[in-house]
Amino acid sequence: MSEKPTLETMSCLIVQVCKAHRNQAAVVLAELGLHPGQEILLFHLWENDGLIQSELASLMQVEAPTITKMIHRMEKAGLLERRKDEEDGRICRIYLTMKGRSLQEPVTCAWNLQEKRILANLTLEERLLFRRLLLQVLNNLS
Repeated sequence: MSEKPTLETMSCLIVQVCKAHRNQAAVVLAELGLHPGQEILLFHLWENDGLIQSELASLMQVEAPTITKMIHRMEKAGLLERRKDEEDGRICRIYLTMKGRSLQEPVTCAWNLQEKRILANLTLEERLLFRRLLLQVLNNLS
């Protein structure tokens, strides 16, 4: 059985798709003063403000130093603030500032536009199948 050349594999195609997605997102996010990945952190806080760093790292599937650097950068930009937990002073919770909250609509609109680009020219059946296949691939990798 002959193997496909590396550049023709699904893995290579996934990498290309991820890079293209990230590059397009980076342009739109930069207009909003964000770096790629920061919008995901914001999505989590818009849904559940006041998470701790370890919860955010787990939800975003990143290492602790990555989330620490991201929070520091976003705090410096005035999007987030760290506050001591009222019940346990050893715990620091991450909260959105007004500036962070104000980005919800523009970031969500940008995310929805990106979604439309990704799914352009796919029928509803193809979209449903694509989602199911992506979830299966994700499950295979977990």
